[in-house]
Amino acid sequence: MSQTETTINRLDVIAVGPHPDDLEITCGGTLALLVKQGYKVGILDLTTGEPTPRGSLEIRARESEAARQVLGVPFRCNVGLPNRELMDSPANRYILATWFRRLTPTIVICTAGRTPAASPDHHQGHLLVEAARFYSQLTKWDDRFEGTVPYRVPHLLYAPFPFEAEVRQWHGSFVVDVTSTFEQKMEAIRCYSSQFDESRIAKVRHFVSGNNISMGGRCGFAYGEFFALPTVIGTSEPFTLVMGGKATAAPVSLPGQPAPPLE
Repeated sequence: MSQTETTINRLDVIAVGPHPDDLEITCGGTLALLVKQGYKVGILDLTTGEPTPRGSLEIRARESEAARQVLGVPFRCNVGLPNRELMDSPANRYILATWFRRLTPTIVICTAGRTPAASPDHHQGHLLVEAARFYSQLTKWDDRFEGTVPYRVPHLLYAPFPFEAEVRQWHGSFVVDVTSTFEQKMEAIRCYSSQFDESRIAKVRHFVSGNNISMGGRCGFAYGEFFALPTVIGTSEPFTLVMGGKATAAPVSLPGQPAPPLE
């Protein structure tokens, strides 16, 4: 938990994940980038991630705090829901919605996807965030939310797990250029040494870098993180939207003209 928790009462962006290390893997580069861009960013870990074969509550708390410092995120808190038994239930919706009411984020980033080969907490966390966002705005139920004022989170953004079982067609999607923060992201993941020893961290780096290279390369970035939305992307500035990406990885050189530069 960040020492700045008591001084922050509003955040621009809250990222929510079932376990410590989920957000670092899915969108750590973007979180670090948002901090550098001056936004107030926070992390909510729904569970401690324990028990595991290799960790403990104290170890995981130290690791998540170290990762927070690496990313530069000023606020991180563990919601305290049970690992391995995380469920999208009314009681848990009240708890998470109360956090949304307290912190009034403009954007909530939610890890998303079904991961049958990994923890079922991932899918339940996805459902829980969607439901808590709706619950956060409900009126005449203040007793369920510790007397906090109803608040509607304007924007929900998905950070899909790269190993999700389903191939989804999202209504909107985009890729964030995390070239400048990719190594920062990997350093944050390495903070979880109880989960990723030297042999495992090498495999994690191979997988994560391959995924981020693939996503980024589609937009002309060295590294990119993929995001999706429950709605289509609208704009009143189509030129700016289209120009958000750089040149493709293999720009076409027309006869008699110099090849366009790879920015």
